[in-house]
Amino acid sequence: MGWLFLKVLLVGVSFSGFLYPLVDFCTREKAADQRPNFVIILADDMGWGDLGANWAETKDTANLDKMAAEGMRFVDFHAAASTCSPSRASLLTGRLGLRNGVTRNFAVTSLGGLPLNETTLAEVLQQAGYVTGMIGKWHLGHHGSYHPNFRGFDYYFGIPYSHDMGCTDTPGYNHPPCPACPPGGGPLRKHERACYMDVALPLYENLHIVEQPVNLSSLAQKYAKKAAQFIQQASASRRPFLLYVALAHMHVPISATQLLANAGGQRPYQAGLREMDNLVGQIKDKVEHTAAKDRTFFWFTGDNGPWSQKCELAGSTGPFGGLWQTRQGGSPAKQTTWEGGHRVPALAYWPGRVPANVTSTALLSVLDIFPTVVALAGASLPQDRHFDGLDVSSVLLDKSQKGHRVLFHPNSGAAGQYGALQAVRLEQYKAFFITGGAEACDGSLGPEQQHDPPLIFNLETDVAEGVPLQRSSAEYQAVLPRVRKALADVLWDVANDNVSGADYRQDPSAAPCCNPNHIACRCLTA
Repeated sequence: MGWLFLKVLLVGVSFSGFLYPLVDFCTREKAADQRPNFVIILADDMGWGDLGANWAETKDTANLDKMAAEGMRFVDFHAAASTCSPSRASLLTGRLGLRNGVTRNFAVTSLGGLPLNETTLAEVLQQAGYVTGMIGKWHLGHHGSYHPNFRGFDYYFGIPYSHDMGCTDTPGYNHPPCPACPPGGGPLRKHERACYMDVALPLYENLHIVEQPVNLSSLAQKYAKKAAQFIQQASASRRPFLLYVALAHMHVPISATQLLANAGGQRPYQAGLREMDNLVGQIKDKVEHTAAKDRTFFWFTGDNGPWSQKCELAGSTGPFGGLWQTRQGGSPAKQTTWEGGHRVPALAYWPGRVPANVTSTALLSVLDIFPTVVALAGASLPQDRHFDGLDVSSVLLDKSQKGHRVLFHPNSGAAGQYGALQAVRLEQYKAFFITGGAEACDGSLGPEQQHDPPLIFNLETDVAEGVPLQRSSAEYQAVLPRVRKALADVLWDVANDNVSGADYRQDPSAAPCCNPNHIACRCLTA
């Protein structure tokens, strides 16, 4: 395949009725644009305690820990939802799912995706003259005009959804384990309900499937290679760039790589952390060997907390144990509104601009990435909609501790209606109008429970969310009306906003397939 948009000047590729312009941005001779470059790296299912800089028990993230020591680490940073698609939609729009329409995950056979009237970060920067690239997991719709190339990304290399949503010939570690794809011409086999066997996992370069099924054992190095090529070409173009890298790590299956074979008896999860950390290090090193090194801002974070039902293949929530929920049953991590579900590792790195060795306690969110990057790029936010994120440039550059006063944590599968706002963070307090535990390692679930008046925890004294405030206490009575007002205000604002609705219809014809005549859609590798 190669780099289509680098090879062809002003060529249109027809795709589902749309015309996508592919531009060679390396042919222009002009002075270097001094606006900053942005590398946004999003880990998948990584726990707050999986970052060594956060949690002393973790020893597997040397590159990230060095970036934290030379940059800024955020200890109160939150995903905008506790599951994949809604969290990613919020990163790219700066808006909660109630506004952007993405409240639950898209499927292999989804016809829709992130609504087309939502403006992505990539589209804003592309219109401002940036070269834009994405590498990794998209999970915001792959059918027709929902593909990344039509959502602001000049270049795309990656998988359309989670890498457990299709069979491979190298299935890696999962719980329960999933078999490899059926061999050529063989019948489909009976399998666990959690295993996708009907369609092999595809790998895209721009609009084309270049490998199906994906070789998971080599995927990390393919990502590193394509990221390096993009950075090199974009730097040579003298135009600023946005590179969004959505890692497969630490979602299951965890690949059985050569790194694992040489890991000295490490468990698969720890070996996977090291592979992820090495990949981040390779991307950083590539930037630092280009002319763009002094103008490139890195932002690393995660999409949600660890997937506890995967047992030893899940990460660590650190001190955020959700103890009230664990006593009721189920997991307080991914898919829940407990801290373990949405408090994620995060750091910023920009030598000479972001102060070194700073730990920020500001209350921040993935929602803030959109408005902050737009501001740093000197671009403008769309004026026809409201945003939930803040421009936190002063936190990044001036060590301000002023973040959000209020954050909302949408229901993400464990309890309640998807996307509904029934968990409210107000300063150091957190209120739950509904609770529920996701599936735990032992298979248990926590029952859905409504709370009105809500449970309220003081996270300053109880980060483990173990004991709610007594409803009769003066502290509870002082906080309750403020929580109710904050929730009423955001719901009124959403009701008066320009909101979108996602199309969650499914059709088997929407499944990506390079060879519909072959069982599991198998084609030659790139």
